[in-house]
Amino acid sequence: MSEQKRAWWKEAVVYQIYPRSFADSNGDGIGDLNGITAHLDYLKDLGVDAIWVSPIYASPNHDNGYDISDYRAIMKEFGTMEDFDRLLEETHRRGMKLIMDLVVNHSSDEHAWFVESRKSRDNPYRDYYIWKDGKDDGPPNNWGSCFSGSAWEKDEATGQYYLHLFTKEQPDLNWANPAVRDGVFEMMTWWCEKGIDGFRMDVIGMIGKENYNDGPVDPGALYGSFAPSCMHTEATHRYLQEMRKRVLDHYDLLTVGETSGGTENALRYASEDGSELNMVFGFEHNDGINDGNELGKWSDHGTPLKEIRAVLNRRQMELQGKAWNTVYLGNHDQPRQVSRYGNDSELFRTRSAKMLATMIHTLRGTPYVYQGEELGMTNIYFTRVEQYQDVEVHNVWKQWVESGRVDAQDMLRFFARIARDNARTPMQWNAEKNAGFSTGEPWLPVNKNYLLINAEDQINDPDSVWNYYRKLIALRHQYDIFVYGWFEPLLEDSDQIYAYRRVLDKQVLTVALNWTDRKVTCNLMDDLTGEELISNYPTHQKGILQPYEARVILSVTE
Repeated sequence: MSEQKRAWWKEAVVYQIYPRSFADSNGDGIGDLNGITAHLDYLKDLGVDAIWVSPIYASPNHDNGYDISDYRAIMKEFGTMEDFDRLLEETHRRGMKLIMDLVVNHSSDEHAWFVESRKSRDNPYRDYYIWKDGKDDGPPNNWGSCFSGSAWEKDEATGQYYLHLFTKEQPDLNWANPAVRDGVFEMMTWWCEKGIDGFRMDVIGMIGKENYNDGPVDPGALYGSFAPSCMHTEATHRYLQEMRKRVLDHYDLLTVGETSGGTENALRYASEDGSELNMVFGFEHNDGINDGNELGKWSDHGTPLKEIRAVLNRRQMELQGKAWNTVYLGNHDQPRQVSRYGNDSELFRTRSAKMLATMIHTLRGTPYVYQGEELGMTNIYFTRVEQYQDVEVHNVWKQWVESGRVDAQDMLRFFARIARDNARTPMQWNAEKNAGFSTGEPWLPVNKNYLLINAEDQINDPDSVWNYYRKLIALRHQYDIFVYGWFEPLLEDSDQIYAYRRVLDKQVLTVALNWTDRKVTCNLMDDLTGEELISNYPTHQKGILQPYEARVILSVTE
């Protein structure tokens, strides 16, 4: 086991806030900065070390704040810069840190740079974005956007196309232009000087475009993939190394990149040499390993534990000692983890939520808790497309259902399982009107199960999911082995049990998790001596793991 560098961001537990859905302080139905500030004591009591706030910058909201029109202003719905300054001050006063979302692969088409850029071909800001002539009376190449449709939009004023890997209102910035990098780095420095504690970097693996060749077309797909030209390129690594030297090295920050791809990418982005980022999010376990079909992630079947475990274990084994890891299941782009990986029935929701939490806090890496996970919040299960707000859902509906290629009921069933709005419903604070989220009409409906699942009830219930998370976080703070222990996989042939141990000096932490709603034969824990630090069952059965049972035992070797 190699000597390990200690860092606060390795030891932290990060809580992600989706501001629009967290807490509304003024009754307009939209969460805001003052709503977050009002609940900082809740987060402090839970025990988290840092809060990551999804984008709060000025935005026309074509993609819920990920289309930014002014990086140095606050979205009016969320409050003012004075509100932000107070949030930052109050967060720090409680000993917590504040992580900002950094969205710089693209801007809004209402950003001042793009407004200028589209005026003429010789405008000084033209090269701040990626403009190309069309080909054969069509776009410059065959790339499709992440939200369906072409990745190119023709601008009639100048007759050229601009690149947008997401919606047409999100034109991609041209990082090859040094002036763009200067502008981005100056903006990042401005926020660092305000006192923020880090950045979560949105789709950062896409910033370096190296060519504009046609991409491969998957069977049944309408467009080609931009990935070979736009993802994990050498240009991206150069830009991040420049960012490190010009901005990141001057502050004590947590930096986490949103990147896809396997461990080979994580090893480069998050190398212990510190040349780029602290850590990155991997998506293989969330992307539906077994979901390969022409609809991409849109299906109604899950992924077997053996395949999820193989991905997680590979990441654990290959990164340790070389690059730092992140551990998470849910976020604002994923459905609720207990609905997807656990069991959200009344019988098993609490047990499975605790089991999944045990995994997240005992694997090696920085744990990320998405708002409401600590309560076991579930998918909302909408039944009509009109109920969804997410631009991705409506683009997919137009592409596949309105074209007659997929049955409407099938697609609604897929949405109910995997759509992003499942995780974006308002936070369930109490059993009062609108779950205590807002006195007004919420921007997205509150899940009707808030009478059963809410923070006020759970804080006062020692056996709740919330108090289980609180204990897990406290254990991680108490025992270095949770953070720095080496990972060793166990029972890798099991279809039902995820088991592993963590080893640090003479300590051994053994973890066994039953991922099913049935009793499973398992004698792994029977003969272990030591202290059971946490379990989601008060008593155990010899040779058996009960449905969704989680056990964590700390032993000391001679």
